[in-house]
Amino acid sequence: MRSSLSLAATGFGLIAVCYGLARFAFGLFLPRIDADLSLSTTLSGLIAGGSFLGYCGAIILSAHLTERLGARAVAIGAALVAAIGMVGIATAPSSLWLACAVMLAGSSTGLASPPMAAAVAAAVQPDRQESINTVINAGTGAGVVLSGPVALMLGGQWRLAFAVFAALALCMAIAAAVSMPAKTKTITNSVTGLPVFNRALKRLIIASLLMGAASTAIWSFGSQLVRLRLGWSESGAGWLWIAIGAAGIVGAGAGRLVTGFGVDRVHRAFLAAMACGILFIGIANTTPALTVAGGVLFGAAYIMLTGVYLVWGVSALPERPATGLMIGFLCIAIGQTAGAPVFGLLMDNLTANYAVALFACLACTAGLARRGQCLA
Repeated sequence: MRSSLSLAATGFGLIAVCYGLARFAFGLFLPRIDADLSLSTTLSGLIAGGSFLGYCGAIILSAHLTERLGARAVAIGAALVAAIGMVGIATAPSSLWLACAVMLAGSSTGLASPPMAAAVAAAVQPDRQESINTVINAGTGAGVVLSGPVALMLGGQWRLAFAVFAALALCMAIAAAVSMPAKTKTITNSVTGLPVFNRALKRLIIASLLMGAASTAIWSFGSQLVRLRLGWSESGAGWLWIAIGAAGIVGAGAGRLVTGFGVDRVHRAFLAAMACGILFIGIANTTPALTVAGGVLFGAAYIMLTGVYLVWGVSALPERPATGLMIGFLCIAIGQTAGAPVFGLLMDNLTANYAVALFACLACTAGLARRGQCLA
């Protein structure tokens, strides 16, 4: 029990740093970064998409390395890559430097998830694995919550904020070295190469691609939307990030909800919640109360849905949990890589209303992928 709790706490913290700070905090500080480095909305979208692109390559590498080297080494590497990437963001003198640093920091998230799934599979009793996995996954919400108060305290000092985040990442590298199990290699001669893409995996790919693309409306442009709609500064946007992150922590209950209500119902309900959250935050004539409510809906929905895809992927490939998780999370990131620049392009060439409405509809369409599908 004690080792399970220690692993859950370490995983929760690692995910908080890599996802909440190294990846999603960028969108919170994006308006000030835009102003300081003279970025256009389209270029901002391309740079934000680079974070997700870095994730795509890293999560494939991470699943491969976790099966061969074990979870501890890869988890430590994830924390160190997050630290280096955020130091790069803090010191960026130009848009090119920033793009490279954002991609590196974003890749830490891809490195972080597979080793945690493998560690849980190796060190936790089977009947507790779903709950531990979803608790660890909810660390994203904690990291987003932390970034909000930092924005409130530091205002537009985004360089200092990312320097603080980098120091926290170094602390998590030490924690992973101390608490992660040493032996979690899972690969054998019978489970090498690409997995068999059964119906469950194919539907997971479609759903996670669409959900990932839709989520960039807020992760990459939420701060710009509240500035456009409500005139909020970085400090005001910090309150939105706090609402998103705090609500996201309820994603720790994804495993229990899936057990109680089934994947289909939970999946569709929270996709609808995500769509409503996007609309409440980004639609014309929104109010501060609606915006905060939208943040709560979006945060709870996003973390809950990633928990659903985690359970879905691991259950589809129980003999290779790191690879099962990798497939779902990789497709979320591919969707985000495409979604961020498309949303920025729509804002530049049409209006924010069109972009927001289209991406809210995109979230709803992801629910069609699981209709009638039973959890493998």
